Amino acid sequence: MRTDSSPGTLPAREHLPAAPAGTPVLDVVIPVYNEEKDLQPCVRRLHEHLDRTFPYAFRITIADNASTDSTPQVARQLAAQIPEVTTFRLEQKGRGRALRAVWSASDAPVLAYMDVDLSTDLNALLPLVAPLISGHSDLAIGSRLARSSRVVRGPRREFISRAYNLILRGSLQARFSDAQCGFKAVRRDVAQILLPLVEDTGWFFDTEMLVLAERAGLRIHEVPVDWIDDPDSTVHIVRTATDDLKGVWRIGRALATGSLPLDRLARPFGDDPRDRGIEDVPKGLARQLVGFCVVGALSTLFYLLLYSGFRVFTGSQIANALALLVSAVANTAANRRLTFGVRGRGGAVRHQAQGLVVFGIGLALTSGSLAALNAATSEPAHSTELAVLVAANLAATVLRFLLFRAWVFPDRREDDPACAAAPASSPSYDTTSFRAGDVADSWRDATAQLLPVRPHDTDAKDLR
Repeated sequence: MRTDSSPGTLPAREHLPAAPAGTPVLDVVIPVYNEEKDLQPCVRRLHEHLDRTFPYAFRITIADNASTDSTPQVARQLAAQIPEVTTFRLEQKGRGRALRAVWSASDAPVLAYMDVDLSTDLNALLPLVAPLISGHSDLAIGSRLARSSRVVRGPRREFISRAYNLILRGSLQARFSDAQCGFKAVRRDVAQILLPLVEDTGWFFDTEMLVLAERAGLRIHEVPVDWIDDPDSTVHIVRTATDDLKGVWRIGRALATGSLPLDRLARPFGDDPRDRGIEDVPKGLARQLVGFCVVGALSTLFYLLLYSGFRVFTGSQIANALALLVSAVANTAANRRLTFGVRGRGGAVRHQAQGLVVFGIGLALTSGSLAALNAATSEPAHSTELAVLVAANLAATVLRFLLFRAWVFPDRREDDPACAAAPASSPSYDTTSFRAGDVADSWRDATAQLLPVRPHDTDAKDLR
């Protein structure tokens, strides 16, 4: 997707660059609220699994959001006893708030989170983050609703989960299968741009993040998981469901009005290395042609319906002009958003004005065709008029696409000297130590792959 300016556009996907020894590749966040009983066995079990199976350096971060029991003390004890464990304290509740704070401050290139009850089988953790490390995907989620998933839970939770995902599919056209599974991961470069767009600080945080990522065209990888329901879960289902429905309404309205700057999350055409060998092909041409044809077909039907309606009350020339004017405004608006990916209200008036110039050219072609038909026969049949107009519109469509692409909605990034001068390099990550509130966002040019760290390295200096 594009806008007139795209300062936050993501780079092409690449395998994560090499990280210095001691820099964690994965940061697993465990958001907790009053979990003094489950926190210690959860962290120790997770640490043992990662230490035994995960081939890269890792960190486990306990995100304590305003616990009132002894959870903070347990978290500090774990951090003191296990080098790979750190703790982060917030004074306000909200899982989304905790994840945003920790992920924004983390220096790890892959960020994940899981629920403290460890309902999801940990064997799915490496398949979850592997597509992010390799550069194949931008986000990854565990899915309890995939056909190969094995889930143990009561019928009430099963019904609520499936109903909620049906609502997402019907209202927001979501294609991911499970928004609520507490088992997700995201690349840090994506999170830095995506998180500021997510407003929710509670349980809807996951859904909002996934919907925005999907609408922006980011790739979401789904992993079937084995999941066992926690009967002692403290989640208030009714209140959570109500808040989620409010969030669905808010996001749906924002998407309908185009107020979300999703262009900040756009990846360039050619993020697949095979695309870079293609020469003399304008970026995004294939996608734009498809979008333009779809919009054009719908606009033509809309135009013909309008013409037929206006023709009942007026002559052919006036009916043609009115129908073409109304359909041109709708066509420009649809192409602006759907074909050329321009979001927001900036430049909308100018685009419509330029679209009206294109409309004038189309009017000249179609009016000239009608004039020629009327010169050939004094009373042409209505079906003949429609056939002539269709042919004239097809000729005008080709010219309209060229004018839209080159003049009305040009790719400004191609003409931007700053963008043209920027090298297409892969991001690397700062080695600054993790501190709450500090965002490690420096990047360096590196293309080497990650170096595996053996789980039981005998080098005493390797602190992971």
